[in-house]
Amino acid sequence: MPIAISPDFTGQTVISTFEMTPGTCADVLDALTAAYEQVIRHQPGFLGGAIHVNDAQTRICTYSRWEKRQDFQAMLRTPEMRERNRAIAGMCARFEPVMYDVVAVF
Repeated sequence: MPIAISPDFTGQTVISTFEMTPGTCADVLDALTAAYEQVIRHQPGFLGGAIHVNDAQTRICTYSRWEKRQDFQAMLRTPEMRERNRAIAGMCARFEPVMYDVVAVF
């Protein structure tokens, strides 16, 4: 689903970064893809998302949009996502979800 980026958006934007070795990138990518396909996209308030991989396969970035901050936080608290996030974090050197507001689009 294409995501239109606009400073008028009143929901929650979340950008998460994952750092790993090239040897584990495919495993992290598979785990993230499965999480989005099987769980995240079905959660209340989910509007859309994307997964990006750098060319060195040492970083993955996910971008997601939610109707409300509370919708994203509720998804993180589900038993399914707590288990998945523990497994994903175990494959990464670092994992950081950050909530953002869009302030300008060019």
